[in-house]
Amino acid sequence: MWRLPGSRAVLRGVRTAVGRHTRAEAATETAAGAMERAVVRCVPSEPKLSLSFALADGSHKNMQRDQSEPLGRALSRIATNALKGHAKAAAAKKSRKNRPNASGGGACAGPVPEPAAACEPVVKLYYREEAVAEDVLNVDAWQDGAVLQIGDVKYKVERNPPAFTELQLPRYIMAGFPVCPKLSLEFGDPAGSLFRWYKEAKPGAAEPEGGSLSSLSPSSPLPSWTETGVNERVYTPSNADIGRRLKLHCTPGDGQRFGPSRELESVCPVEAGPGTCTFDHRHLYTKKVTDDSLIRTVSYNLLADTYAQTEFSRSVLYPYCAPYALELDYRQNLIQKELTGYNADLICLQEVDRSVFTDSLVPALEAFGLEGVFRIKQHEGLATFYRKTKFTLLSQHDISFHEALESDVLHKELLEKLALYPSAQERVLQRSSVLQVSVLQSTKDSSKRICVANTHLYWHPKGGYIRLIQMAVALAHIRHVSCDLYPGIPVIFCGDFNSTPSTGMYHFAVNGNIPEDHEDWASNGEEERCNMSLTHVFKLKSACGEPAYTNYVGGFHGCLDYIFIDLNALEVEQVIPLPSHEEVTTHQALPSVSHPSDHIALVCDLKWK
Repeated sequence: MWRLPGSRAVLRGVRTAVGRHTRAEAATETAAGAMERAVVRCVPSEPKLSLSFALADGSHKNMQRDQSEPLGRALSRIATNALKGHAKAAAAKKSRKNRPNASGGGACAGPVPEPAAACEPVVKLYYREEAVAEDVLNVDAWQDGAVLQIGDVKYKVERNPPAFTELQLPRYIMAGFPVCPKLSLEFGDPAGSLFRWYKEAKPGAAEPEGGSLSSLSPSSPLPSWTETGVNERVYTPSNADIGRRLKLHCTPGDGQRFGPSRELESVCPVEAGPGTCTFDHRHLYTKKVTDDSLIRTVSYNLLADTYAQTEFSRSVLYPYCAPYALELDYRQNLIQKELTGYNADLICLQEVDRSVFTDSLVPALEAFGLEGVFRIKQHEGLATFYRKTKFTLLSQHDISFHEALESDVLHKELLEKLALYPSAQERVLQRSSVLQVSVLQSTKDSSKRICVANTHLYWHPKGGYIRLIQMAVALAHIRHVSCDLYPGIPVIFCGDFNSTPSTGMYHFAVNGNIPEDHEDWASNGEEERCNMSLTHVFKLKSACGEPAYTNYVGGFHGCLDYIFIDLNALEVEQVIPLPSHEEVTTHQALPSVSHPSDHIALVCDLKWK
């Protein structure tokens, strides 16, 4: 009889060497041919473990047992469940025999004998071919590779196999746009998992296209499914898929072993796309990921759903935009396709809803090799993504402008200047704008580090002096990170600065100073005037120049977005052309059925000097 050794047994992984998807899935789903599967989830931070298995009668059991409970009690409970299952199956069989036959001739002829009283089945747990003693605690008894025997049925115990904790397809699927399932795994990772996509077979089709019909759901013969031939996480439907639903069969893995497979079907069929989008031509310049000497950088205000889905937006701001094109499910398809098509190394986003970050951007961009961080403002926030093969995240240094101005000694002198103008100070400290700062390190050369800043400054047209103060706080904080904490690292500063090139904010950014008599200090009238001179230490340049506009709505168009770079360490290799004026105005203004935001993404390739 096996007992616990002096030290707890080390968890043993199932070393399944699998080369191809079909072999892997066959190995996981047949589980060595004869043996059933018993899945145990046991983590130190939780008091209970879970045990899941199917009984011979077809019922599925999910049990929760204390980790500190002796094994004997758990086995006794399993035996009781098995006995109940046997009795239930026998009763169902008797009921079927007593049911009138289909011809209406009354009950079945002759009495039905009572089933013999079932005995409680023998339930044992074996490890390395020895029975585990019943006084061993559950936490130690249920080892990976153990064998659970219930009567004549044997189950192979899989302890903490890879498993999906969340799996979801987007509600709105369009031809030509990538479908990125949202998924979360425990004890596994997407890179080690297997994916297989199916589509509904055409109604009445004699033979499926491109492969045999799937028999993964024998209990529901309709609809029939045919393989797409795509065995990757992301699937891009074609026009031939319009009108058909999709199904994803996926098996969680960790690179060495696989957990129970799951399937999910799309709620709605694939719909036709909008045709040519504003970013399609731009993607011709970004077909491939850049080499290690370049950093393809994107800055983009996505238009938060919290602002797009209001009556004011529909009737006043964007009355020219079809209502369905303002819906989040529709816009997310366009945003995902646009961003993934840039093959960027850095993506700085503004007006990002928290749910959009977690449910849409993370799954989509993760599938294309990017990882992201998020900073909430109030109803929306900022997101920065970086390519994992090029960068690792060293540290984050996010701030709220008003909190930093009031409490950080870095801004003591600026706060003293502002305090001379109480009305202006009050307005500045009421603003909720934030700054996201991430320090990244090259995966190829650890000596190369970079400070990536991302912000969305105050929006009001008369808030010029507020944006000047916010920019001063931002640059002082970035100086602290890039000079004090990580001396000498270059800076990339992206964002929606809500300032055209003629404003004080832009002058301050690119010239390094702003005089106290600049007109923007009185941007909201004499009552809030707050004259002061400011300087900063950086030599900044707008990498994409000064386009005619990066924001184009019915009542306004102008350049509000910039990618500022540190000229001492970086240079511009290429600027990806913006959409033509004809493309932008095809549907009058932005957003539209072919463009998901009222802003236009800035995209450029930067080079280390």
